[in-house]
Amino acid sequence: MKFLLAVISFCVLLGCTTPRTTFYGTSDLKTFRDGRDAEFRNKTESPLSESDFEMFDGLDYFPVDQKFRVQAKFEKSSGEEVIKMPTSSGTEKTFRKFGVLKFEIDGKPLELTAFQLDPESLRSIPEYADLLFIPFKDQTNGDETYGGGRYIDIKIPDGDSAVIDLNLAYNPSCAYGTNRYNCPIPPVENHLPAAVRAGEKAFLSPSAAKSE
Repeated sequence: MKFLLAVISFCVLLGCTTPRTTFYGTSDLKTFRDGRDAEFRNKTESPLSESDFEMFDGLDYFPVDQKFRVQAKFEKSSGEEVIKMPTSSGTEKTFRKFGVLKFEIDGKPLELTAFQLDPESLRSIPEYADLLFIPFKDQTNGDETYGGGRYIDIKIPDGDSAVIDLNLAYNPSCAYGTNRYNCPIPPVENHLPAAVRAGEKAFLSPSAAKSE
């Protein structure tokens, strides 16, 4: 597995370190977290700076909370709406708006729009054709979690429902102090009016903490 830094790379498109055989989209929490930690410990894949790589001791997560694993109603988009999603580098990435997931947490109705890579990218990396990309922000951003929001990936639902497990939320590679990535910025429609204390927490640079 290596970073794919060309334009066809899912890693560049989504600002994540996704291998060709991906664990992104898995519903198994251990598989996902083990995979993330393994990537960060692999120097050819890690988004960490040189100084942080040497001191890396694993990613930091909220305790697993099953209330953030919810059954959602899935409403597939009727058309072929394509959007240009801005990224952290100032460029734009093209996605297809695939559908909307509606669910509740603590009795509060919420919804997230799910996106699919544009057809041109999928022709180059067809192994991602069954994945939906869900970038989102919530009320923990900038304090407990990365200010630019987080991501989750799910398999395309077979019917009109899907499980969303926000314990699988992860930071874009831009959260780790480098400028090598152009990470999609979550659209306003995916700004949740709730605090999602689940998944990956904000990254605290070990090298910066040591120098203080």
